[in-house]
This record gives sequence, structure tokens and C-alpha cells, in this order.
Amino acid sequence: MTAFFESYAGLWLAFLGAALAVGLCCVGSAKGTGLVGEAAAGLTSEDPEKSTKCLILQVLPGTQGLYGMVAWFFVLLQIGVFGGSGVQTLTVAQGMTVFAACLPIALGGWLSAIAQGRVAAAAVNIVAKRPEASTKGIIFCGIVEFYAILSLLATILLLMNAL
Repeated sequence: MTAFFESYAGLWLAFLGAALAVGLCCVGSAKGTGLVGEAAAGLTSEDPEKSTKCLILQVLPGTQGLYGMVAWFFVLLQIGVFGGSGVQTLTVAQGMTVFAACLPIALGGWLSAIAQGRVAAAAVNIVAKRPEASTKGIIFCGIVEFYAILSLLATILLLMNAL
């Protein structure tokens, strides 16, 4: 049993980090886009012409799910899943390093997607009252997006030095 644990524990930790990165980012994106969708549905029922501007706002919190997928892909590439030469055997320390490298985007993507959804839902009010100023709502969302991008960058840089 100990030999089995020593052989595969590092690999499972790396897989767990990748799964958390994509999973939490997608959960956050689903929550964020859902918040905006609720606000946009109300406005669209009153004024269907504003649906396109609302749709743009709804898409923005979904980008964190994509960032999680990028991190997931980088992990699988790093440990040899896509290399064709077989999956690497990782020590527990290496697995923990990969796991820790996934934490910035897992947590940053999850939380920023929800925060961005709240900002975008509030920006639907801008579209409702002053549609010509909808770009300001997009800029507000972009400020939150910046931190998701920083989280992804941190994960990629940590993964580059993980193994």
C-alpha cells in the first residue's frame, strides 16, 4: 500500500490541482453569468432592443472558466498527458508544487467571476437608464477581469517552474 501511495500520490495531487482550477473557475463563471442573466432577462422583457448590450455584459464573467481550462491544459501538458510518451511519475513534493501552482487561478478565477458577475449585473442598470454609457459598465467589469488575468499569469509562471 505504501509503495502504491508513493508511486501515485504526486500525480493525483497534480490532477487534483488541475481539477480544482477548472472546476472552481467554471463554478464561479456559471454563478457570475447567471447573476447577469437574471438582471438582463428583466431588462430585455421591458426593452428587447437592449438585449445585445446585456449579452456582452453576461459573457464577461464567463472568461474565468476559460482561464481555468487554460491552467488545466498547462498542468496536463506539464505532466505528460498530451506528450505521447506517457504520464510522468511525480513525487509527493512535485505533486504538491503543481497543486499549489493551481491555487491562484482556482481561487482567483472563482471569486473574480462571481465579483465580475455582480459588477456586470449592476452595469445592466446603466444599460437600462443610459444605453449610450454601456461602455462604462464594460470598463468596470474589465477592472475585475484584470485580477483574474493576474491569477492565471501567476499559475502559469508557477507551473513553468514546478517540475
